[in-house]
Amino acid sequence: MTNRADYCEEETDGGRIIRLTGSLSIAHLEDLPNRLAALEGDVALIDVSAIEHADTIGAWLIHRTAREHNARIEGADADTQRLIEEVSKADQPADLHPPYVPALHRVLGEIGQATIVAGQTLLGMLGFFGGTLVAFWNVMRHPKRFRVNAVVQRFEVVGVSALGIIGLMSFLIGIVIAQQGSVQLRQFGAEVLTINLVGRITFRELGVLMTAIMVAGRSGSAFAAQLGTMKLTEEIDAMRTIGVSPMEALVLPRALAAIIMMPLLSFYASIIAIIGGGFLCAIALDIPPITFVQRLREVVPITDIYVGLVKAPVFGMIIAISGCFQGMQVKGNAEEVGLRTTAAVVQAIFLVIVLDAFFAVFFTWVGWI
Repeated sequence: MTNRADYCEEETDGGRIIRLTGSLSIAHLEDLPNRLAALEGDVALIDVSAIEHADTIGAWLIHRTAREHNARIEGADADTQRLIEEVSKADQPADLHPPYVPALHRVLGEIGQATIVAGQTLLGMLGFFGGTLVAFWNVMRHPKRFRVNAVVQRFEVVGVSALGIIGLMSFLIGIVIAQQGSVQLRQFGAEVLTINLVGRITFRELGVLMTAIMVAGRSGSAFAAQLGTMKLTEEIDAMRTIGVSPMEALVLPRALAAIIMMPLLSFYASIIAIIGGGFLCAIALDIPPITFVQRLREVVPITDIYVGLVKAPVFGMIIAISGCFQGMQVKGNAEEVGLRTTAAVVQAIFLVIVLDAFFAVFFTWVGWI
């Protein structure tokens, strides 16, 4: 039998039969598509039992001929039948213009889709957090698996390298709070209360909150991009293949570094913000530094410092889990890395602010005000 694709016609009592022969691949079709397209009249059956091979083009040719003549197809082997079924599924009219959807329906649909995605992400993060706890427990049971060098390296990335930008930001925020507060308090002749404002809001809220936002934008995005790139290049799959747990080797060191460094960074940021506020008070309000410090000790309760130090490790955990979770979700292409990195930062900042609101209500309820 020759490889050249061909056909023959046969008239039977049941109607006309088209019998295809040869190889129905693109290299051997020659003029067969034009000849089949020129067929006229009814065709009852297309017999493909005699073909040697069929590729996607050949399967499409069989399907098109059967569709145009309302014929049934018989004699196909398993592979050819599967190809014919796939091309028949793809034979659907394409809409040149999307169907019109009323604006209200479109908005409600987008809200519903966003709600579903948010719910799925929340469940995924809870599962990922559980996996991190399991990895931590496994490391506690087998201390030799704890990667000290990886954790120390993350300490430098999350903490030491961030001191400069966090210090500058905190100093400027302290100046802004003092300046804006003094302008408003001057109307009541109470400029000295600027010290109260700077001290309490810095230790209790802004120190830890602004630090968390900076760490989320700096380290959370780095976690997502690093793990996302490793997922894309199949390095994480390779780690699993050789028996290394990605949760223990990649996620746990980052989570521990963020949890441990956040209280230190938050306290550092609060002190620098206080220095910035004291600098503004000394320049604009003629309040000497010694008076500023003495007044600060009188009006800032120790509970304000405790509040910031309690919130900081929780925020660090949220930032690390969010960044690592989004990084581990990367798949497909490099664009996904950017999308997941953006999602990690937005998600971490959102959760930090939501938890900060819960903490504010909780600490007020327990009397730490």
